[in-house]
Amino acid sequence: MKIPKTTKRYCPYCKKRTQQKIKLVGTGFQRGTLTRGSKQRARLRGLGRGIGNKGKWGSKPAMSKFKRKSKTTKKTNIMYTCSACGKSKYQKKGKRTGKIIQE
Repeated sequence: MKIPKTTKRYCPYCKKRTQQKIKLVGTGFQRGTLTRGSKQRARLRGLGRGIGNKGKWGSKPAMSKFKRKSKTTKKTNIMYTCSACGKSKYQKKGKRTGKIIQE
C-alpha cells in the first residue's frame, strides 16, 4: 500500500484544513503483566511449582517457530502532524497490509 508523505486534512487544534506530515507508527502491543491470565501473575500465585502434573504451566510439546506465528502481517498506525501548529494527535487505526511504502 502506497502512502504519500504529506496530505491536506482538518486539524482539530487550528480548526482548519492544513498540510500534515504522515508518519508510520507501530501499534506497540505489550503483554499485560497483571492481567488475569498472565504468566507473571500466575508465577506470583505460586502456580507451576512443586511435584506432579503442572497442567497449563507444565512443559509444552516442541513446536517449530513457523507454527507458533499465525499472522502474516503486522498492523501499523498512521500519525498526522500539523505543519501550522506542530501538534500530532490524529491516528488512523491499525491497518493490516503486507507492506506500507511512503512515497
